[in-house]
Amino acid sequence: MATIADDKRNEILLAVADAIIANKQTILEANAKDLAKMDPKNPLYDRLQLTDKRLEDIASDMRNVSKLPSPLGRVLKESTLPNGLRLKRVSVPFGVIGMIYEARPNVTFDVFSLCFKSGNACVLKGGKDADNSNRAEVEIIHQVLEANGVNPDVVTLLEATHEATAEMLNAVGYIDVCIPRGGRKLIDFVRDNAKVPVIETGAGVVHAYFDEFGDLDMGKRIIDNAKTRRVSVCNALDCLIIHRSRLADLPALLEPVEKKGVKVWTQPPLPPVGGIEIPTFTPPTGGQGGCEVSLYGTEFMDYKMAVKVVDSIDEAIEHIATYGSGHSECIITNNKDNAKKFQQLVDAACVYVNAPTSFTDGAQFGLGAEIGISTQKLGPRGPMGLEEITTYKWLIEGEGQIRN
Repeated sequence: MATIADDKRNEILLAVADAIIANKQTILEANAKDLAKMDPKNPLYDRLQLTDKRLEDIASDMRNVSKLPSPLGRVLKESTLPNGLRLKRVSVPFGVIGMIYEARPNVTFDVFSLCFKSGNACVLKGGKDADNSNRAEVEIIHQVLEANGVNPDVVTLLEATHEATAEMLNAVGYIDVCIPRGGRKLIDFVRDNAKVPVIETGAGVVHAYFDEFGDLDMGKRIIDNAKTRRVSVCNALDCLIIHRSRLADLPALLEPVEKKGVKVWTQPPLPPVGGIEIPTFTPPTGGQGGCEVSLYGTEFMDYKMAVKVVDSIDEAIEHIATYGSGHSECIITNNKDNAKKFQQLVDAACVYVNAPTSFTDGAQFGLGAEIGISTQKLGPRGPMGLEEITTYKWLIEGEGQIRN
């Protein structure tokens, strides 16, 4: 993998992109088998579903990755010591990346494109919900690799079993880093049980704070887009925080999302605002509409949303610190001081001012695609593209110097 020329990598990526389009029917038929096993009312159905348009977008993203500069062999630091030794720190692949993900068959192609471009082999462990789709996709990748003289084992799909997950997490010496991409339960399980290094990604409890200086029309657009563009993704809005002085605007802010079927709760109770009542969430039975036991701190991945009323920006920041997951947070304000304070004090991988969190995405950030969105602080953070799945090594050259 490390010795394949970048031009050859790009040629193969373009060939796989073409093969996706040429084999759309095969992929969609496999995907239909997976969809048949899931209730269409399940919010995860949208994540599982592939369409002509989505496959075209996947192929387009792969072509974009092929056009990006190689992340390998970059000189990150260079110096000559007084004794004449020449030092270089250069970027290199991790080696073998293990990827655990749930009902998202697009991830198979995204991970392959990024890993192949960056010189990494990848071991994939998809969820059983998407197993037919994943196997059809990997078969297409293997056909292209073999046609180009590349060992197809550089992309390996494990069985969709718990045993396969356990083997991956214990594959010390075989897998250099494991990346789980899914809900909080999956990420917690991987972190708690892995013996190989882990980069945490995925879980997103996302907030938007409508400040006392927020623009109403802008707020409506941002909240609507952040919540309803795709409710099942990790950058979707879970909780609207609103300054108490702007409570009269709450009905207008909620109108676009409620028209699309979003159910809204608050806790503690709010008096009727503008002639509408916001239902009060009542634990522990799950409250109205089947929310989880906890209202705040829940990643809904559904047409559900929480509302929190605060008396200051400091209280909003404190709420995010208590319930956020470090993924993406947003403030809507025309006050520059409040915007700066929010950006400085909110601890998340992506912090937005007057823009929706729906932009947290590798392709949107110009990375071509993403292998995941890291919520940790050690190593990569936020959308992870090519540079984030490389490491480095030191290269030292001398003319026979020895150390005293």
